[in-house]
Amino acid sequence: MGLRRDFIKIPLTLAAAAVLATSALPAIAQPVQLLNVSYDPTRELYAEFNQAFVKYWKAKTGQDVAIRQSHGGSGKQARSVIDGLDADVVTLALAADTDALVTHGGWIAADWQQRLPHNASPYASTIVLVVRKGNPKGIKDWDDLARPGIGVITPNPKTSGGARWNYLAAWEYGRRKYGGDGKARDFMARLFANVPVLDTGARGSTITFAQRGQGDVLVAWENEAFLLQKEFGGQFDIVIPSLSILAEPAVAVVDRNVDRNVDRKHTRAVAEEYLKYLYSEEGQDIIARNHYRPTVSQKAQAKYAAQFAKLNLFTVDQAFGGWTRAGKEHFADGGSFDQVYSRK
Repeated sequence: MGLRRDFIKIPLTLAAAAVLATSALPAIAQPVQLLNVSYDPTRELYAEFNQAFVKYWKAKTGQDVAIRQSHGGSGKQARSVIDGLDADVVTLALAADTDALVTHGGWIAADWQQRLPHNASPYASTIVLVVRKGNPKGIKDWDDLARPGIGVITPNPKTSGGARWNYLAAWEYGRRKYGGDGKARDFMARLFANVPVLDTGARGSTITFAQRGQGDVLVAWENEAFLLQKEFGGQFDIVIPSLSILAEPAVAVVDRNVDRNVDRKHTRAVAEEYLKYLYSEEGQDIIARNHYRPTVSQKAQAKYAAQFAKLNLFTVDQAFGGWTRAGKEHFADGGSFDQVYSRK
């Protein structure tokens, strides 16, 4: 029941955050509403963070703010904004999805990553493996996911940012272990032959694995793996692979929306402060409590260090030359994902 409460009902209850009391400052007396368009597994993080920010902004300015959330596969969420979803901020799974808002319609300024610390990434994560209690299939590392008879649950890289992190983590493992991109492609073909279904987002894959009982292993965000353990009370174990990827989700103000129809929205100041507050000590503590890795607060990093596994991490820039190149080679039409998945 816990998973159904947190994983199913929260997306509905997050449709609006609480609005606090009336404003004291005439210049900003009118209440303001923000829409944060995010990716699948951040529901619990922003449920807590939004409450903290509403209180902070009220105390600082006297202004009421309500925060609505939209969640889904990161690529689909980016497409929704490009198609006109009235987002004030985006907190997507990878910088490439945010860059799409620059190149497709100019929704965000090209310098968006220079506006906030740490390349506009207030938190990081990585990719781990979740298995059923006791690890009955003996899964220890990425190569076990390509063994015959292993059911692997991972979302669709065409729609999910988390799935792209999963894919690149596995690809780099295969390239290093077996030698070169050709061998990595063969490894990935064997792995995806074990994938029975591709959900559109990471949370959908979590539900498929945990609630619907499909698969032997879930390839998941680290924070999602912790949440799964908590909600199911010991029914799952986390396997830390020998190699994984440093995932750095990024955040940005949607310039074209906050600047449009200024008399109606008045959201730039609060939208900018909302994202900056993710870097505050309170914001970083909330991030760590929700099992994301805080990127700037040494206090939060030290306080929560014990909960984060130490593992061999690489970055997209190091292994793939950045997201632009990785996107073209692996996730564009005809790229490596299409090649390996079409072999099924």
